[in-house]
Formats: sequence, C-alpha cells, structure tokens
Amino acid sequence: MALQLTIEELETIQELQKSFTKAKIALGDIELTKQDLLHEIGNLKQEFIANEKKLIEKYGADAVINVKTGEITNGKN
Repeated sequence: MALQLTIEELETIQELQKSFTKAKIALGDIELTKQDLLHEIGNLKQEFIANEKKLIEKYGADAVINVKTGEITNGKN
C-alpha cells in the first residue's frame, strides 16, 4: 500500500506549485514588456539620430541647441 499525503500537506504543496507557476508567468510577462521597451528605445535612438543629422545640416556641426528654449548658439544664425 502506497503512502498518502494528508489533505493539508497536499493543499500546501498544490498552492505552492500554483504560486510558483504564477510567478514564472509574471516574470515572462515582465521580460516581454522589457523586450518591447528595448525595441522602442532602439527606434527612438534611430529617430533621434536622423533628426540630429537634419539639424547638423541646417545649423552646422558646432551648433549647441538648448532643448528647453530652442536657442541655438555657436552655429549658423
């Protein structure tokens, strides 16, 4: 005859396994969100570089732009 867990022992181990699985799924969701954000950052960097090139062509490589006011110094005015 095989040994049997008590009801309490069985419920405890089932709840622990359920919690563990739930935590692993949550971690997977976090990783997917992280990957989405990394992709978005990559796109934003490319967009920033393209915009920066346009501004360099227009105002010169020595231009310093105040991103709060839009004021340009040391460039073509």
